[in-house]
Amino acid sequence: MVIKNRSRICLLISAAIIIAAVLLTIFGHGINLGIDFDGGLSMQYDVKTTVNKAVIETALDKMNVGSYVVTVQGANDNEINVRIKDVAKDDIQNLQATFENEIKAEYPEAASIGDVSYVGPVAGATLVRNAVISVLLASLLMLIYIAIRFDLNSGLSAVFGLIHDVLIMLSFMVIFRSFIQMNSSFIAAALTIVGYSINNTIVIFDRIRENAKKMPTAPKEEVTNISIRESLGRTICTTVTTLITIVALCILGVASIREFALPIIVGILSGVYSANMINGYIWAWLEEKRKARKAAKA
Repeated sequence: MVIKNRSRICLLISAAIIIAAVLLTIFGHGINLGIDFDGGLSMQYDVKTTVNKAVIETALDKMNVGSYVVTVQGANDNEINVRIKDVAKDDIQNLQATFENEIKAEYPEAASIGDVSYVGPVAGATLVRNAVISVLLASLLMLIYIAIRFDLNSGLSAVFGLIHDVLIMLSFMVIFRSFIQMNSSFIAAALTIVGYSINNTIVIFDRIRENAKKMPTAPKEEVTNISIRESLGRTICTTVTTLITIVALCILGVASIREFALPIIVGILSGVYSANMINGYIWAWLEEKRKARKAAKA
């Protein structure tokens, strides 16, 4: 198989996805923040039959709860998740009892599934801050490790790939906001993908280092092409076997599992994409620039 440098096209595709997400956010269609980030009360019920969303919304309007979001889910649209933003902690029990009476008037077999979750606005803000710090700290430590293990340009290329993968995950969360909320499980997914992506990149960079020693006079782009081709079999095997498991979880799992699995699927595909189509070529470009500067000084 002939491997060619398509990094510019790939970067344009990634930029288009990220820009689309930014524009959607500007026009008010940003990430669908879950209870963990936005704060408020979350209640989940199984009504044992197909839900009429309008009935649930009418009940909530009757209760004058203010801002709320109703999500219908489940294999037969038989589960509802109600998120109410402005709720005092002391009012939770009364509000829950009133809501249950309202939906049981229409759906007598309705039953609560899972615990009622309440998150205050301070806790939500703290989670956002800790999530950003975690990703930045992981990226910094990996930059230091790769710069020591390989070289600085390899570290910069790898961290660029990590940032790319996280941005693509966030962009898909914006684009598919109707299907998935961002909860604390997304943070776990993002950190998992940071590790998975860097592993793919290091495998390829290790092969690049070996081939660069064997072909010291060859163009860095050619070294990258050969290294990616030699690693392709391993990349396909590990990616397919991982995706089989995660896709099965996404299809067969409950809503909370899907909230973790869907970002993982996007992140795995993005990680493979960046490791094979972008990161190595950024390293090659940086190395050629370094050689040019060195030659100019000589």
